[in-house]
Amino acid sequence: WLGALRFDNLALRSLPVDASEESGPRTVPGACFARVRPSPLQNPRLVAMSLPALALLGLEAPAADPAAAEAEAALFFSGNRVPAGAEPAAHCYCGHQFGSFAGQLGDGAAMYLGEVLGPRGERWEIQLKGAGITPFSRQADGRKVLRSSIREFLCSEAMFHLGIPTTRAGTCVTSDSKVLRDVFYDGNPKNERCTVVLRIASTFIRFGSFEIFKPPDEYTGRKGPSVNRNDIRIQMLDYVISTFYPEIQEAYSDNTIQRNAAFFKEITKRTARLVAEWQCVGFCHGVLNTDNMSIVGLTIDYGPFGFMDRYDPEHVCNGSDNTGRYAYNKQPEICKWNLGKLAEALVPELPLEISQLILEEEYDAEFEKHYLQKMRKKLGLIQLELEEDSKLVSELLETMHLTAGDFTNIFYLLSSFSVDMDPSKFEDFLEELTSQCASVEELKVVFKPQMDPRQLSMMLMLAQSNPQLFALIGTKANINKELERIDEFSKLQQLTSDDLLSRNKRHWKEWLEKYRVRLQKEIESVGNADAWNTERVKVMNSNNPKYILRNYIAQNAIEAAENGDFSEVRNVLKLLEHPFQEAEGFQEVKEDAEEEGATATAAVCSQETRSRQSYCSKPPLWASELCVT
Repeated sequence: WLGALRFDNLALRSLPVDASEESGPRTVPGACFARVRPSPLQNPRLVAMSLPALALLGLEAPAADPAAAEAEAALFFSGNRVPAGAEPAAHCYCGHQFGSFAGQLGDGAAMYLGEVLGPRGERWEIQLKGAGITPFSRQADGRKVLRSSIREFLCSEAMFHLGIPTTRAGTCVTSDSKVLRDVFYDGNPKNERCTVVLRIASTFIRFGSFEIFKPPDEYTGRKGPSVNRNDIRIQMLDYVISTFYPEIQEAYSDNTIQRNAAFFKEITKRTARLVAEWQCVGFCHGVLNTDNMSIVGLTIDYGPFGFMDRYDPEHVCNGSDNTGRYAYNKQPEICKWNLGKLAEALVPELPLEISQLILEEEYDAEFEKHYLQKMRKKLGLIQLELEEDSKLVSELLETMHLTAGDFTNIFYLLSSFSVDMDPSKFEDFLEELTSQCASVEELKVVFKPQMDPRQLSMMLMLAQSNPQLFALIGTKANINKELERIDEFSKLQQLTSDDLLSRNKRHWKEWLEKYRVRLQKEIESVGNADAWNTERVKVMNSNNPKYILRNYIAQNAIEAAENGDFSEVRNVLKLLEHPFQEAEGFQEVKEDAEEEGATATAAVCSQETRSRQSYCSKPPLWASELCVT
């Protein structure tokens, strides 16, 4: 089956490869790649495969012998055997992590296998993530485990089917090989299964790839492994622009500075549009370091990501992000900051005064334009583009925040709102809308104080008496947030469910009236109101997903897989391939699967019971306990 893969490894021919064969962690100067060998796994087996992703490589669905194809995929995409034509290598890059330059990072757990030519002549880099130690593994073992691999596999495909630029995932292969992981960082490590994901993209080169030339950083003292190697920077720019931006290479072939400026302008605009897309589906990346930013504008490196459930502009999906640097509402400015670091890394091939001007002129304007265009589609504003639309969107999000509304489900419901609803239908709609807002019980979990009162008291005293010491162990923002939590939690003790419902309905009535007035303006500008409404609903339903990869859905799939049942991962993958559609056929399949699974082990049975909740429901209460780091 895999004999169909046609390799042509242009990156290794175009960029310097380290001559050393040494496999252990080390500094790799003067090179963009180091050759590696995947480490074999015990008894590899396929968890799931994405046929749409594998089709990019020219691999068709194996009709004749699916079991043999699965076994072949497990063998080759675990790293146990290397396909003919592949040249395994690890890519060298640096990065600013949480705002500080970290020096050499590189592919510590991922391996470039090579570049496969697709059926239409397009070129796809394929990688194995979790295939063993590389020169960039530092103190780690180069392995990934089942839970993180399932999350990356499913989210890569979910994002593609949502229409968001992303790397893809072809297969997820697990094994009987184990590694020790301290899941909760609490000193209680456990053995977990080594798992490998086949990742696919036009390239995995990132902003940090250009930071390998950075001289010692003034704050951390760290430097890139290839300082003063401007010859390699030139090679990288030539390769990236000619391969992935050929129209720019063609337009500016006789002027390198203009060519590099045009490239920087294009990646600035692509990044702005990408983060606008994230904001419009409530996606939080979690670790927007410069080494996790794609040079071609893709979503890359799925770690502690999360789709926002209850709308909270300050939502932080990464449990390790103590300062909220990568919160949902900070993503646009962080991506702009990262572009600033890319600009610094391109000097002297692109002078900073040119790139900084491009960044200031292009980024915010492109983000705001794309964000508003997308939000208009989500609200069905398809006829007119009015200045007031931005305010309508802001007021919608403010209403969602005030009522703790589910971001995805409220947008999805809005397509069933109409201007001329009779009073009883409007009440039914309002009831449905407010059912997607958090209950008193859910809010009590959200606002439950997180600090011991004595600790908080001590921190407040310290902030007054010794601000310097306080700055080392805490932040004012965190303390203020805790005080807000205490205040909200106290108010919730007095709040009844009826009071909350009444308050939420009042907020939504106010916004819906503004929305009705805006839709009325659309109707007045068209000749045929029925045709307009049909098109409005169609546009809304193709821009507001019914299904996203919520943490609790991923967790159910992970728990089943850890008990040896991969069917839930495969079911969820099928669901996420059609995020905008009613999954009627899927529900039938699910019920049959549940009947067949009646004799499964107790652990799997309890997992099945928990997963019976509809895949488009707002999260169950237990989901608030999930913490992804």
